[in-house]
Amino acid sequence: MKLEEEKNKDAIKMAWATLEAKVRKNKLGGGKDRLKKLEEKGKLSARKRINLLVDNPDEVLEIGVLAAENMYSEYGGCPSAGVVVVIGKVAGKSCVIVANDATVKAGAWFPMTAKKNLRAQEIAMQNRIPIIYLVDSAGIFLPLQDQIFADKEDFGRIFRNNARMSSMGILQIAAIMGSCVAGGAYLPIMSDESIIVEKTGSIFLAGSYLVKAAIGEDIDNETLGGADTHSGISGVTDYKVKDDEAALNKIRSLVDKIGYRPKAGFKRSEPQLPSAPLDEIYGCLPKVRNQPYDTYKLLEHLVDANSMDEYKKEYGQTLITSYAKIDGWSVGIVANQRKIVKSKTGEMQFGGVIYGDAADKATRFIANCNQRNIPLLFLQDVTGFMVGSKAEHGGIIKDGAKMVNAVANSVVPKFTVVVGNSFGAGNYAMCGRSFDPRFMVAWPTAKIAVMGGVQASNVLLQIEKATSKKGDKKVQAQKEEDLKKEIQSRYEEKTEILYAASQLWVDAVIDPVETRKWISTGIEAADESPAEEKFNMGVLQV
Repeated sequence: MKLEEEKNKDAIKMAWATLEAKVRKNKLGGGKDRLKKLEEKGKLSARKRINLLVDNPDEVLEIGVLAAENMYSEYGGCPSAGVVVVIGKVAGKSCVIVANDATVKAGAWFPMTAKKNLRAQEIAMQNRIPIIYLVDSAGIFLPLQDQIFADKEDFGRIFRNNARMSSMGILQIAAIMGSCVAGGAYLPIMSDESIIVEKTGSIFLAGSYLVKAAIGEDIDNETLGGADTHSGISGVTDYKVKDDEAALNKIRSLVDKIGYRPKAGFKRSEPQLPSAPLDEIYGCLPKVRNQPYDTYKLLEHLVDANSMDEYKKEYGQTLITSYAKIDGWSVGIVANQRKIVKSKTGEMQFGGVIYGDAADKATRFIANCNQRNIPLLFLQDVTGFMVGSKAEHGGIIKDGAKMVNAVANSVVPKFTVVVGNSFGAGNYAMCGRSFDPRFMVAWPTAKIAVMGGVQASNVLLQIEKATSKKGDKKVQAQKEEDLKKEIQSRYEEKTEILYAASQLWVDAVIDPVETRKWISTGIEAADESPAEEKFNMGVLQV
């Protein structure tokens, strides 16, 4: 490998190693001491429960492991938002699994916990796959109740989704493996079937202390809402089991009996390895992120060998549009070409910028994929649409609007991988979070923002200068330089992918070699959900 590629490889591996260390720490939840105390109570940790439930723990995809990173520090933090969410196979069927982490504030719900749970339900609804709740939670974290209780996308939306999924025929199974109190008690009971574990599982609208305070009744929690009470007296739960392992075995048995439904019919042939080794993909991205590179080389490490049929190769070259296969699955790829290209008119076009001809090509290609029932994969490294008088006079807004419209109205599943930059309206056109990709993941050197840090700091500096008083020119120049550095540092902190992951703008930050696995698993899950509508772009026709 060339020296430059070695440097590129080292840079992205170092970035991933830093993030991976945070991932490992988060997977310990509240820490080793709290995990030990949990075991002493006869309970398994959230992650051990998941590992025992799924067919193969090595094949699961975890959503939002970095959610809430660097948030809620005044309360001691909330690793992974206090809940573990994975996509994995149970009894051979793709399922969403949601497990409260009782080592993090007793599994209490923070605002980001609700956001992560809603994302889990969204994945189940989009793909029409079962969702399994492993419940062990103290309910809403009261100091932050004003940020989680009342709004549209808050705690109550969970129960609305419970009801909607049931009406859609999406199976929901809940296992009550610890506390389940107050409003949170509705989640397992609004599921289709519920399991409760003896001695450790309990469910009630108000615990014994609140009952005493409210109506003066003396009663213990087990009698109030334990397994015997809800299995034999109230009839609230459907199955009583002796321990965590028995609950997980019961879930597997129930999932194993689910009947078959029509699939979406996405094409899959025998998987082939890429023409270039996957583990050498690290060298494709330049260490300095604003340098150009050839996206075709990156694709050689991702797609099955000899599977690309490129659409309009010579036209609109700042976007690559190609039919291909990934792990045997047919996909339509829309990828930003990051090298500088020369158009047929002789114009030099910047890599990573979407020009009018590229947007026009992408719009037609997206329509083709919808017509042929081919899932779409967007590989983002985009700085935005072209600007300037020539672009404006050529109708860049109209061409960009058509592309955005095509992405928004697509009925085939969309998947997005942020390889590098994801700036401005390019984020939208290349299927950012707002456009409902089934999965959106990012590589460790990715950035998401309205614009790059240098450009943003220059704009913000101009605003600061316009509002400041004139003084000594030398002093003023130094102040401007210091202010520019401060603005750029502050701005770039929130463009880093760790910040995006903490906010759940992406489902995961992944090691680049995991990219094929995420896409393949995502399409397999999406194959469970046939499109209910036909592709229609409305008034903005191609």
